Amino acid sequence: MSTIIKAVDVNVAVSTAYNQWTQFESFPEFMEGVDEVRQLDATRTHWVTRIGGITREFDATITEQHPDERVAWTSDSGPNHAGVITFHRLGDGVTRVTAQMDIDPEGFAENVADKAGLIDQRVNGDLQRFKEFIEDRGRETGAWRGDIDRPGQ
Repeated sequence: MSTIIKAVDVNVAVSTAYNQWTQFESFPEFMEGVDEVRQLDATRTHWVTRIGGITREFDATITEQHPDERVAWTSDSGPNHAGVITFHRLGDGVTRVTAQMDIDPEGFAENVADKAGLIDQRVNGDLQRFKEFIEDRGRETGAWRGDIDRPGQ
């Protein structure tokens, strides 16, 4: 199991950064290797990803979501991973977005990518592209402000 922790400071209000992050179907616009994310219901998403030329599909469950604070998830199938994205107000128009992910690479290509630091680089790149995406727009594409707390997850 590998743990990745990366952060980026974005020049938008915490609510704008958080609201955009809840728009899971927009992830392919700034996440490398994410071909599709479908929101199945309030707590479940279906992902189609590509790493090292290998396509994977899996479902994930949002285990915790608190507006302007955090979104946590765990995979239900496919690659074993879990994580949390936290949002910290640094100022009126500045937010630190931190990603912490635990990933258990599956298969040869993913293990090689993990050992070579490519997954770490990909997460960092995704955060940088999120920064560009939200700062260029200046506003979120939508928002979901529901509160989810699934004890025992």
